[in-house]
Amino acid sequence: MPQPAPYILRSHRPGDMGWIVHRHGALYHEEYGYDERFEALVARIVADFIEQLDPARERCWIAERDGERVGSVFVVAKSKHVAKLRLLLVEPSARGLGIGKRLVDEVVQFSRTAGYKKVILWTQSELAAARRIYQEAGFRCVREESHTSFGTPAVAEVWELKL
Repeated sequence: MPQPAPYILRSHRPGDMGWIVHRHGALYHEEYGYDERFEALVARIVADFIEQLDPARERCWIAERDGERVGSVFVVAKSKHVAKLRLLLVEPSARGLGIGKRLVDEVVQFSRTAGYKKVILWTQSELAAARRIYQEAGFRCVREESHTSFGTPAVAEVWELKL
């Protein structure tokens, strides 16, 4: 008999958006040296999500383990036919449990059901684990661009998955 997943996925609720902003800011600073401009970007993304939410076409998932938040991901409408995966995060303490893969799978499944034709995402080349998850889900890198938006040189990538 299969073992139950050591985590649950749920919809967002009050308090989650602040956690998402905080953990992205702290974790990306610790792991990649990003400055507070990255945290500001995350804050804008979550504020826009809450203020413009269309529940039929957009969603946020929170992963919990033993009652603690350990991951998140969003899908938002980029256009009528294009969804955008945003803010995938898995806490270091919960990595290796399949949470990132499951969150991305939820985005893809939801996007298909909502009638999107394509899912796109923006990531950074140094995020190796996330890039591996995207590739395994069928996404392909379609564009790269060097930048220093968060206080450190990086290569931004746009990935897409045709549904």
